[in-house]
Amino acid sequence: MTDALPTLLLASLAAFGLALLSAVAGFGGGVLLLPVFTALFGLRAAVPMLTLTQLSSNGSRVWLNRGALRWPLIGWFALGAVPCAVAGGLLLTHAPLAPLKRLLGVFLIGVVLWRRSQRRPRRPPDPAFAAVGAVSGLGSALLGSVGPLTAPFFLAVGLARAAYVGTEAASALVMHVTKIGVYGAGELLTRQVLLYGIALTPATLLGAWAGKRIVGRISDRVFVLLVEAGLVVAGVLFLAGA
Repeated sequence: MTDALPTLLLASLAAFGLALLSAVAGFGGGVLLLPVFTALFGLRAAVPMLTLTQLSSNGSRVWLNRGALRWPLIGWFALGAVPCAVAGGLLLTHAPLAPLKRLLGVFLIGVVLWRRSQRRPRRPPDPAFAAVGAVSGLGSALLGSVGPLTAPFFLAVGLARAAYVGTEAASALVMHVTKIGVYGAGELLTRQVLLYGIALTPATLLGAWAGKRIVGRISDRVFVLLVEAGLVVAGVLFLAGA
């Protein structure tokens, strides 16, 4: 266990910092945390481990913003996300790692290009979130997190600050709970994954609490630029190492 302490400390610092950023902007933490966990533990362990940390991170954001949740959107999102998260989790159990790393690299860079090419989407009807949830469930089960892709749709319905952060987190929480069940059935929740997931929970909870305290005190534009730069760098590293 002593040999694992430096790795646990580094993972905890990353989990705290990125949970804080997620709590401020509502997205970005999971996507940036996946390359860190992959470097430390390998991709097949990193995705379920990230999901465990996101359970605590998203759960705390839901609780901290519970008074502003938009339950109809959460319900429609879950309708599409749950079955597709099951399908994605089953694929992850058997998929070869090299293609997954290339897919992840393309995905991370594509997120930035997609966000830069989009104007604010027209206000979608609530039932459209079933489709958003379906794409999110499949992508999240395979790649750990797809928050930057779903963020514009939650913003397009007029959610802001507590309503946006809490509703997006509640939708993601439903998806992550489903993924945990599938990963467990597929024997991806190894003893190492469970122990690290539990050990990292305090860091993610503290990060979410700290982020809640500073919402509105930093520039959203600067944060998004930093997240996008991190996504591009991580994407290039995944493509180079695949």
